[in-house]
Amino acid sequence: MPEGHSVHRIARQFGANFVGTAPSVTSPQGRFAAGAAVLNGREMLDARAVGKQMFLEFEGDEWLRVHLGIYGAWDFAGEVRVDPSIQIHATKFGRGRLGQTGMAGVVDEAAEDSVTSIGAPRRMRMRMAENDRETREEGAFPPEPVGQVRVRLLNETVCADLRGPTACEVLTPAEVDAVIQRLGPDPANANTEAERQRFVERAHRKKTPIGLVLMDQAVVAGIGNVYRAEMLFRAELDPHTPANTLDRTVLEALWDDWAHLLEIGITVGQMITIDGLEGEAYRKALEQRDERHWVYKLEGTPCKRCGTNIVLEEMGNRKLYWCPGCQL
Repeated sequence: MPEGHSVHRIARQFGANFVGTAPSVTSPQGRFAAGAAVLNGREMLDARAVGKQMFLEFEGDEWLRVHLGIYGAWDFAGEVRVDPSIQIHATKFGRGRLGQTGMAGVVDEAAEDSVTSIGAPRRMRMRMAENDRETREEGAFPPEPVGQVRVRLLNETVCADLRGPTACEVLTPAEVDAVIQRLGPDPANANTEAERQRFVERAHRKKTPIGLVLMDQAVVAGIGNVYRAEMLFRAELDPHTPANTLDRTVLEALWDDWAHLLEIGITVGQMITIDGLEGEAYRKALEQRDERHWVYKLEGTPCKRCGTNIVLEEMGNRKLYWCPGCQL
C-alpha cells in the first residue's frame, strides 16, 4: 500500500500539470461516470494530500477524493512536468523510476539527482503508486486507456489515469472537511508545535501497543507498514509497549522522526530510513530495498546494529518486523 510520501508526490504532480487547467474528466471503465460528469470541464484549483488520501479541488466547490488503498495507481502520460521539489532517478536503461520499493535507479557521481536532468516537459508515461516508474512515451496522445481506468483526467498536454482505488468520489467542501477532521496530523502539511502536540495527545490516550497506534490514521496520517517498523527500530522501542505508558518526550521524538523521514520520502521517492548514507552506499540504498532499511522484510537476518536476528510477527493483521536485541 502506498504510504504518505507517495501520495504527496502524486499531489505535487497534479499541482504541476493540472492545477490552473480545466481538464476533461471521464470514466473509461464506467464506474465513475456520474462523478466524472460533475467534474468534467471545471478548472482544477488545488491538489493536496493528507496522509494516504488525496483531494483535488475543482471550481464550483467540488472535490475529488482518492484513496489508492492497496492496489490503486495513477499513470501520467504526455508532456509531463515534474514538480521541482521531487527527484527522478536515471537508470542504467535510460528510464526513470519514482517509487518505494524495488527501484532500479542509479544516481550521479555526486550522489545527487536533478529533475532538470531528465528534461521537462517531455513525452513520457509515469506510474505513481507503491512502485512508481517512468518510461518514454511513444505513439499518439492521448494514449488509449489500458485496463480498468476508473477516471481519466485530460488536458491539452497531460493525461492522468486512475486504476484500482479504494475510494474515488466527489465531495462537497463540508464533506472534505469531515474526512480531514477524522485524520491525524500530517507533518508534510504542518510541522508545527500545535500539530506535534495533537499527535502526542492522541497517541498518549491509547492503551494499545505503540506498534498499532502508529498505524492508526486518526492518530497520525500517512504511516504504513514500512515506516512503522523502521521508526520503532530507530527509536529503540518495543512495538508492544502501550502508547499511554510512553513519556511524552518519546512521542515527541517519534513525531520529529516521522517529519524527517517523510520529507526524505517525498523528495527522493524512496523510504530511506538509514541516515548518513553517501556515495556507493546511497546508490545501493536507492537500488536495493535491503540497503535502505534496518528491519523491514529482513526477518531471519542479523540486525545491522546488534546482530540479533530480525523477528517477523503479525500485529493488527499486518506484518511487523523488529529487533528483539535493539528494541527491548
